Amino acid sequence: MCGRFAASRGPEDLAAAFEIEKWEPAETLEPDYNVAPTKEIHVVLDRPLKDAGDPRPVRQLRKLRWGLVPSWAKTPEGAARMINARAETVHEKPSYRRAFATRRCLVPADGYYEWVTGAEERELEVEGRRKRPRKQPYFVTPADGSVFAMAGLYEFWRDRTLPDDHPSAWWVTCSVITTEAERTPLAAAPAEGPRSLADIHPRMPLMLTPPQWDDWLDPARTDPGDLLPLLAPPPAGLLRAFPVSTAVSNVRNNGPELLKELAAPEAGTLF
Repeated sequence: MCGRFAASRGPEDLAAAFEIEKWEPAETLEPDYNVAPTKEIHVVLDRPLKDAGDPRPVRQLRKLRWGLVPSWAKTPEGAARMINARAETVHEKPSYRRAFATRRCLVPADGYYEWVTGAEERELEVEGRRKRPRKQPYFVTPADGSVFAMAGLYEFWRDRTLPDDHPSAWWVTCSVITTEAERTPLAAAPAEGPRSLADIHPRMPLMLTPPQWDDWLDPARTDPGDLLPLLAPPPAGLLRAFPVSTAVSNVRNNGPELLKELAAPEAGTLF
């Protein structure tokens, strides 16, 4: 799954990486090293500019809320539960299928966090004995230091309790698509601990590589049969993982120190 990630790149870096043509100062965000559900995040999308009178799509950097609210929802209360969409069913689930056909985006990140439960705690769980689990966070990121582009969907929702001219009348929200975690060896694995992404968690965000970006973002591609091949997992060996401080487990903590690689899991957490 994807429940937390880091996004430290500024608009200039993202514009260069994704060939973004348009962004507004009001749409930019400060670096965030502990992005949590319902926060505002940067996304890359292809869409005609509002009020431009030109129907041609323009690649834009936009600020959206993480946690998708379907257009038909009566309230936005379920957004925190819809941060992820499964690649295997995204084309058929009512909450996602329309966005999958017409409103796809990329969510740029440095990488994502995932937590592993300690071996002793896992054994106790199997035995049915209760003990508060101690979990070690890992940071998963491209081995070459490039941007981690997660496949995403976005949607518009109208708050009918507000007048048309109210600045909060429209919500624009998004989800990250997840897929089955890789079982092949990591490009660089920690000295002790997991050797593959599947050893950390059974799911992972769907990473799209640069040759896929144009096809994924193209709003003219609306046939699910044409889009489904784009949901294939990325080539093996592109990602590395390493343990980071358990400070990231508290959403109030935020700073580059959260990405500092530890030589080993923190004492008393894992392996």
